Amino acid sequence: MVFSSLTFLCIFLPVVIGLHTLVKNTFARNVILLIASLLFYAWGEPVWIVAMILTTLVNYISARAIANARSQRASKAALIIGVVISLSSLFFFKYSAFLVNNICTLFGSSFRMAAPKLPIGISFYTFQIITYTVDVYRGEARLQKNPFWLLLYVSLFPQLIAGPIVRYRDVAEAIGDRKVTRAGFGEGFFRFCLGLGKKVLLANLCGEVLATLPTGADMSFFSGWLAAILFLLQLFFDFSGYSEMAIGLGRMLGFRFAENFDAPFISKSVSEFWRRWHISLGTFFREYVYIPLGGNRVKTGRWIFNMIVVWALTGIWHGADWNFLLWGLYFGCFIILERLVFKRAMDKTPAAIRHILVILIAIVGFVLFRNDSFAAIGAHLRAMFAPWTVPVSDPYAVYALKSNLPLLLACVVCSLPLRKWAVKKFKERKKRGKKNVLRPYIKAALALSILGVSLMFLVGQSFNPFLYFRF
Repeated sequence: MVFSSLTFLCIFLPVVIGLHTLVKNTFARNVILLIASLLFYAWGEPVWIVAMILTTLVNYISARAIANARSQRASKAALIIGVVISLSSLFFFKYSAFLVNNICTLFGSSFRMAAPKLPIGISFYTFQIITYTVDVYRGEARLQKNPFWLLLYVSLFPQLIAGPIVRYRDVAEAIGDRKVTRAGFGEGFFRFCLGLGKKVLLANLCGEVLATLPTGADMSFFSGWLAAILFLLQLFFDFSGYSEMAIGLGRMLGFRFAENFDAPFISKSVSEFWRRWHISLGTFFREYVYIPLGGNRVKTGRWIFNMIVVWALTGIWHGADWNFLLWGLYFGCFIILERLVFKRAMDKTPAAIRHILVILIAIVGFVLFRNDSFAAIGAHLRAMFAPWTVPVSDPYAVYALKSNLPLLLACVVCSLPLRKWAVKKFKERKKRGKKNVLRPYIKAALALSILGVSLMFLVGQSFNPFLYFRF
């Protein structure tokens, strides 16, 4: 089940929200959410719900052992066991076939291991439960004695399938006791509708246009660039839209999830871009990998090593394929170069030029992300950067641009931090004593309009995937 499906929007969500609103007791609300979340996951992957429950149980036992350990050594052993078992499950499903097949290729064997079917959302919920166990070990989170409430944290349907990666300590209080206010519910509904609009009206349409463009050796210079731009926009609005819907659903249910995207296309450095894109994943690797490795409080050589490790892991987290590793190292190298080589030059470069360069680097980088073979990557990059080897244009790309120019302009506008600017202006007016009594009605009308148009599009759309479901 996906957020942008009619089943979710017209049946599942109204029923869950209705039941959650009717009961006032937090215990009863938790029971409702736990049952709803397990049904939500089981809708598409009933057998893999067992894997999620077992991962939760392992970390529940591990955290209890950490809390009851009589020595630091025993506590650390319990932590290692919990983390290793969790990562082993992730490794088996996601990376075992990739590793075995590459080893066989290296030694000239024809044996090939079939990749196990990947449980939906395993990368997200594995990282989430690891944050709980590690934070209990560090003393940064309280032990959850009720295993069902820990399972609720892991399976909570707003963020279960594709994030954001929510740390237990950020929602522990809300699991124990939460209140849903009218203002919070209204803000959550508004955010959910904005996210749904991003997904249905922008990401899906970008994906449909992208599907009409030539691929591989048939690409022209024009279609190569247009495809790269469309894919980046599709991925951004797909994932940021999902994240915004998750944040909105959380608010409607009394939870506060951290932001996962913050207008990355206004960045003026690659480092800034990655502070604004998939923030929860960056936070995870910073707090649970980068800082334990020593962070930036080490010598230059060790810092470079730390960065390579973090970005290699960031790449392969997205998928068991060489293109993801290359994609991660590509961005990691740019961040290293920004700090060690280009820092002075960047300080002297006009902001507009830096902004354009970051967007170009991102466009090229996500060509690596999209194409799952070096041959496909090479063909796409050749079309973009060796125009003398391919046709300058093709009729498919010209038609796609002419007929979808309003869509591209809408994507550019919606990639800007318009909501943040509007909130800032509202707060400034409020400080000056100017009240906008129409603001709540404008927000409600905008949200309902986006919801209505999105529902109309969904009725006729057959293209409605979430790109990050495979991660």
